[in-house]
Amino acid sequence: MFRRFGAGPHNLAAIFVWWWTNLNLQKRVGSTHGTGRTGRVSIPMRKNLRPIVSLLLGVAFLLAGSGMQFTLLPLRGSAEGFGDLALGVIGSGYFVGFVSGCLLGPYVILRAGHIRAFTAMVAVTAAMALAYALAPTVPAWIAFRVVTGLCLAGLYLVVESWLNDGASNETRGLVLSSYVVVSYGAITLGQALATLYPVVEAGSFMVAAMLSSLATVPVALTRSAQPAPITIVRFHPGQIYREAPVALIASFVIGCANGAFWGLAPLSAARSGLSVDRAALFMSLAVLAGAIAQWPVGHLSDRVDRRLVLLALLIGAAVVGIVIFLTSASGPILLLLGILFGALALPGYSLAAAHAYDKTPASDAVSVAATILLANGLGSVIGPLVAAGFMSTEGPRGLFLFTALTQALLAVYVFYRTRVQRPLASRQKTEFDLAATAPVGGVVTHEAPDPADPSIILPEAYTVAPMSDTSRITGAFLAESVARESAEG
Repeated sequence: MFRRFGAGPHNLAAIFVWWWTNLNLQKRVGSTHGTGRTGRVSIPMRKNLRPIVSLLLGVAFLLAGSGMQFTLLPLRGSAEGFGDLALGVIGSGYFVGFVSGCLLGPYVILRAGHIRAFTAMVAVTAAMALAYALAPTVPAWIAFRVVTGLCLAGLYLVVESWLNDGASNETRGLVLSSYVVVSYGAITLGQALATLYPVVEAGSFMVAAMLSSLATVPVALTRSAQPAPITIVRFHPGQIYREAPVALIASFVIGCANGAFWGLAPLSAARSGLSVDRAALFMSLAVLAGAIAQWPVGHLSDRVDRRLVLLALLIGAAVVGIVIFLTSASGPILLLLGILFGALALPGYSLAAAHAYDKTPASDAVSVAATILLANGLGSVIGPLVAAGFMSTEGPRGLFLFTALTQALLAVYVFYRTRVQRPLASRQKTEFDLAATAPVGGVVTHEAPDPADPSIILPEAYTVAPMSDTSRITGAFLAESVARESAEG
């Protein structure tokens, strides 16, 4: 089974619980992957984490700097007089870059190696953070955001493949869960730091650039060996649509709604009467609510049809969105509605991903993960653009009219599918795994890639080594095989 991790911090609290469970298990018990045997871990937990401390520290600096920008950019753009549509395009630009980075990043790292690629992309990310303040124009910000998204996608690839390569079967859960907690904690901290200086000043951009730049220090000085060459994953949307249409369509539509929320909600909250600090709090509470809801919602879907649970969440989120749009709620009431919206809207992708794993063979897990992720990313590109149009015509709360309409349309489709296709029995489902169903930056495999697997492309330099405690595989990252085939043609 593979584990995947996301670019958004909405799983923080639930993943912290998962991390804490893994941490305590690592103190007492180790497992042999694929055998079901257990035994005491002979290597102390601190020693297990020591080889990756420098990498985790670099991740913390990098994502704290990146997290600041999610809240800062919409607010600063509004202060600069950017229109709603312009801010929507800027928000979409990040996801355009991120999807592009998913496709192109593996080739950059194959060419330059992990350390050089990491250093180069961090340097570009830090430069972009400064560039926002130096060139506060819409075309420039769109370009900066595309480049930032592209670099962040490549950085996720470097980090996750490096961590996976350095983990053994006995320590993998501890290593990867520690990475998730550090990542999401850093993003959340960065969002809080966005209000450290007035948004009209350059101070916050300087802090973001400083944090990003510091990420290169621990990685450049590490004595850890670079991982083996990465693998490149094929994806098959047609096959996923035939086997699990709800999963593919839902991941795309949820990307539209949630991408718009991440890109424009701080602006919507601020223009709805909240101060800048309260707008940041609105986002934090929504994120926290979504994180807490992940666990019970996921495990409820193990017992009943996942599509029905998804349907209930979509209807609830749409209702809350309509309430926000139609009322003039502000202050604590708007914060409460934000909590409800986060709890109902943010877990949807996890259910869609879990449903995809239920309906597809376990051997196709990597390809399924890549396909679902790409569909979600493409939706996130479109969502902010359309939502910005709603905000231009309907006011700042038009964002939630857009999310309500998209969620309602998806709810109609999901209901239709429940009428024409019977649900799986509980014993036929894969158990809900929070880490394996999170919106992700990469696909991390737990077993050596098989050269005969049609879902992956191995680089020429790659040779499959026997699985051992000291020889581990790299992370597989999303890349479109069509791009390679067309380039060769």
